[in-house]
Amino acid sequence: MDSRGLERLKWRSRRGLLELDLIFERFWAGPGARLSDGQAAVLERLLAMPDNDLLDLMMGRAASPDPGVRELVGLMTEPE
Repeated sequence: MDSRGLERLKWRSRRGLLELDLIFERFWAGPGARLSDGQAAVLERLLAMPDNDLLDLMMGRAASPDPGVRELVGLMTEPE
C-alpha cells in the first residue's frame, strides 16, 4: 500500500471511542505501517463498521466469520 493510501486509512481510523483510538494508535505505530493491499482492503471493511460493533470485535466480545478480519483484528490486538 502506498503512503497516500495509508494516510487515508489512518484518517478514517479516527473513531468516536477512546478505546478504539488507542488500539488504532498502537496499530499504526507498529504493524499498520506495513499493510499489504489485502490487509488494507480488510481494514476498509472494518472501518465501515459502527464503533460499538468494531469495539466488540477488538475486545473479543464478537467474532467475524471472515478469516481476513480475524487475522487483522488479531494483529491489531496482540500484545507487543
